[in-house]
Amino acid sequence: MIKNGEFYMIHEMKKRNITQIADELGRDRKTIRKWLQKSEPVPCQRQITRPGKLEPFKDYIRQRMQEGYLNANVIFDEIRAKGYTGRKTILRSFMQPLRPTVIQKPRCVLKHRPVIKPRWIGAGFRWTGTESRSGSTLSSWCWDIPA
Repeated sequence: MIKNGEFYMIHEMKKRNITQIADELGRDRKTIRKWLQKSEPVPCQRQITRPGKLEPFKDYIRQRMQEGYLNANVIFDEIRAKGYTGRKTILRSFMQPLRPTVIQKPRCVLKHRPVIKPRWIGAGFRWTGTESRSGSTLSSWCWDIPA
């Protein structure tokens, strides 16, 4: 889309060749030709935004999330029963910024002091035995790490 200032510049440069105007402004020749054929700049028409499929249900979703229901599958089933025709991904992307931030607790607590240096010196393989299944022999080896 050409801005109004560029439109008037193109019309001031009418005396030049279309290719020269296009090279100077960094536009395509066909664009320059199209705008030279017009006498006035065409106003930019904004696209009208339509309400999304989730729009009628957003207040209900916020209410359910404040009540503690944060599972998108549960809320999806509820609004589907009320007439929602969209997909679950639209619901999840709406719910994601509304979810409370949870600081995760550590999943395991170390009961010993972490090892500073790796103790791989003296480690090797140890034979653990053989098992026979349907006539074939399976050998198993494991790391033998000194304590």
